Amino acid sequence: CRSLGTRNFKSFGALLCTLSAMSRRGAVQRSPTFFVGAEKQKKDLDAFQRREQQLAEVYYKNKPLCFNACTYQRTHPVKANSGHRDADATLVSPMAVGVADGVSQIEEYGIDSSELPTELLRQCEELAFDQLLPRSRAIAPYHGPIPLVREAFCGTECLGSTTLVLALLDNSTRIHGKLHPMIAVISIGDCELVILRRLQGRSGPLELVFHTEMQRVDGHCQTPLQLARVDDRIDAAFDDSITVEVIERGSAVHCISAYEGDIVIVGSDGVFDNLYLDEVAAIANKVLPPSGASRPTQSSLLTNLSKRIVEAAHQKTKPTVGGFLPEAPIGRGGKMDDTSCVVAEIIEWTKLYAREEVYPKWSNFWHCQVGCDGDENELQEYDGEMTPPGFRKKGRRDEMFCSIS
Repeated sequence: CRSLGTRNFKSFGALLCTLSAMSRRGAVQRSPTFFVGAEKQKKDLDAFQRREQQLAEVYYKNKPLCFNACTYQRTHPVKANSGHRDADATLVSPMAVGVADGVSQIEEYGIDSSELPTELLRQCEELAFDQLLPRSRAIAPYHGPIPLVREAFCGTECLGSTTLVLALLDNSTRIHGKLHPMIAVISIGDCELVILRRLQGRSGPLELVFHTEMQRVDGHCQTPLQLARVDDRIDAAFDDSITVEVIERGSAVHCISAYEGDIVIVGSDGVFDNLYLDEVAAIANKVLPPSGASRPTQSSLLTNLSKRIVEAAHQKTKPTVGGFLPEAPIGRGGKMDDTSCVVAEIIEWTKLYAREEVYPKWSNFWHCQVGCDGDENELQEYDGEMTPPGFRKKGRRDEMFCSIS
């Protein structure tokens, strides 16, 4: 394993200790992300692997859902002023949202760190279009998030290394014979995703019901699990089969029941290394207060929320009035990094789309901006702790399945 940028230190641990001491003195905030070599990644794959389902049995009758999503990204001003390239890429589409964060230090070897994350998300976008359109419009079978990401990576050509978190809206799951949309989440590395829901009804606050966890090799914040394609300038032992193994064995996959009105927030480590989950939820509740209405949130509010989250993450690197750096998950003062955030609301895929003879590609179709009214009389029986209040009824939990292979 060759970790970039560590040549002048006797060990990787010595480098981390030096950086930590410099951070406390205010000399630096945090070092960049390091590339992790083939053998180092393979050693920890089984420890990183997650295969989880969180299901609740009720849903509005036969309503397919989609994401209404917006994004905002900004490199920390200090990094931008130094000429740093923004290596983050985001995906915003009705059936898939995600963030890929490129490992910027590979640019020391003449590789554009933004190319692979951008190409990877573009491939994910195309496959989601082909496999996940509701109303039997899909032109290819969907077998779960792992095969989709594996095929997406195999369809890329660029060199680079990136982390990834991707959410897919799967409208094919059925419970008691009724349509029950699910959010399939696949995470590789240290980007994160959270889902907020109004558990106390439409007049209640948004509350955290799900979040992913960061995957970092040996627990070091500079060495996340990565999807890579590099040549012998960086790692002579690396080939594409290693990254395929990372996807199949090391990915964390979760399948979660989806409800209209759920808020999905996806961010790079620049967001979640600097902000605690309760801080993210508090910002969401300030920007999206309860309205009592059943119509989708305006896209301008979703954009504002993503911007507010990025700005709050950057604010953690600035001293407070007393001269102290604010607390952050990664440590006081957070870190100066590329920072990207996608905010999506779950809404109904309406009849308007079903009437389309040919669906446009997502590049011309970033947002679902159509009104939809939920009818609580259309609810079927279900249960579960994550179910919105007023929807819970007693009943037997039957066998349920969501593809996470």
